[in-house]
Amino acid sequence: MNIKAIFFDIDGTLVSIQEHGIPKSTLEAVHEVRQRGIQVFIATGRPLPFIDNLGELEYDGIISFTGAHCMLSSGETIYKKSIDQDDLQRMVKFCQKHDMPVAFTSPDRAFLTCHNEESRKIYNALKVPLFEMAPAEEALQMDVLEIIAFFSEQEEPQLMHDILPHCVAHRWHPSFADVIAQGNNKATGIDAIIHHLGIDLKETMAFGDGGNDVEMLQHVALGVAMGNANEYVKSQADYVTDSIDQDGVAKAIRKFIC
Repeated sequence: MNIKAIFFDIDGTLVSIQEHGIPKSTLEAVHEVRQRGIQVFIATGRPLPFIDNLGELEYDGIISFTGAHCMLSSGETIYKKSIDQDDLQRMVKFCQKHDMPVAFTSPDRAFLTCHNEESRKIYNALKVPLFEMAPAEEALQMDVLEIIAFFSEQEEPQLMHDILPHCVAHRWHPSFADVIAQGNNKATGIDAIIHHLGIDLKETMAFGDGGNDVEMLQHVALGVAMGNANEYVKSQADYVTDSIDQDGVAKAIRKFIC
């Protein structure tokens, strides 16, 4: 395969949930593919202000907010799609009446409406700094690209139908979902990147482990699921490598590229 661009999820793919860092083998493999002229991109559900765990990793651009924002390493934004304003207003009103933790995020700010035991546990597990606390109505003054809502899978259908009908929820953890505008996902972010750079979809590869990676793994020419992914994600990939902590990224790159 003539791969010209590789897209990597962060948590559970590049960064170990257990070790909270990028394995040395992954850093070396990414360096090697870039030496061969292959461009490397991040594709994450994380908001831009909280992509803080990549260390020395070399990359050429970032798809963030689960595809709602695409940016080259030069800082040039090539795609952005915000949350529908009517949906945003309904979500703010919902937060004013309920104690559910909800984070509103933009390219330069992220805040949380409240905390509970589950939200604190998630932030500690991911080693993400606690967002600032602010009232929900401050979101109406922001360009909100993603809402991180701590609702369960059982609560999700009704809330999405009643409060956020112009949005879609991407869930990679049972406790919360990343909510973005309809039409956005990591696959649409990939299309924006490769269209801008003149790369054909047949020349793309991606690595992921979560539910919000499925569209990406299905879309690229070669989708690789990590060994630590669940069985559904694995079933949607072209190839399943070892887990992140067993050098899964490096092994797949050696198999298909180097």
